Amino acid sequence: MKSLIVRFIKNESGATAIEYGLIASLIAVAIIGTAGALGTNISNTFQDVSDALNPAE
Repeated sequence: MKSLIVRFIKNESGATAIEYGLIASLIAVAIIGTAGALGTNISNTFQDVSDALNPAE
């Protein structure tokens, strides 16, 4: 029984999986934030071009 507990405490495969999950989630958050900001900038640029091509009368 003691060896089973010692083996359980030394087992780090679960911790590694959690670490990889955290890294993947942080990368996903960074991509989502960047895509949101980039999307807004692109939308503003296309709106500026559209306004320049169709001046208000």
